[in-house]
Amino acid sequence: MTVALRSGVQIEDPLRVVIGLVEAWQLDLSDPLRPASFDESDLRSANRGGARISSTEIAAILERRSAIERALRAISPGTSLTAAEKSVPWLPLRQLFDAFADIRGVGFSKTTKALHPKRPALIPMLDSIVQAYLEDDDSGAVAPFSERALALVRGYKRDLDRNRVAMRSIRQELARRGYDGTEVRILDLLIWSVRAT
Repeated sequence: MTVALRSGVQIEDPLRVVIGLVEAWQLDLSDPLRPASFDESDLRSANRGGARISSTEIAAILERRSAIERALRAISPGTSLTAAEKSVPWLPLRQLFDAFADIRGVGFSKTTKALHPKRPALIPMLDSIVQAYLEDDDSGAVAPFSERALALVRGYKRDLDRNRVAMRSIRQELARRGYDGTEVRILDLLIWSVRAT
């Protein structure tokens, strides 16, 4: 079971890599709580995961809570980025990203660290390492926030699709070991394992 990343990188034992990171970082891979709601506790949880969202940013995000929750309700909690392209709810996902647009100090990393736990099979954590990995898909800073975010997610989906069989197998093996990681989280960790070194 090999995972093929960009630039010809091959990960020969991806299950070992993922389990090593999950255990070393004590990651919580559990199902989302309150998947249709969004409040300060979600942002505080993202901060415990390294998001570093300031109190001013939290206040600004919460002013958009109704738009965020409306978009979340339009996306089933089990929706996966591994689904067929036409089955991915691109419009509600765009609306979700739109709700975070133009908030000073809040970029893709903070946005997706807050949203990933709500839709863990759909939304990758687009931190600086994953963004750098996806640089060929980045439509650039002149593009609207949600358009740029969707371009990155679409690029991410292509990598998931290319490794579909391996990702499914890794997810099944994780579940057998008591970890409920999605393919999206698995790919995040594998990108991190290569790019962060």
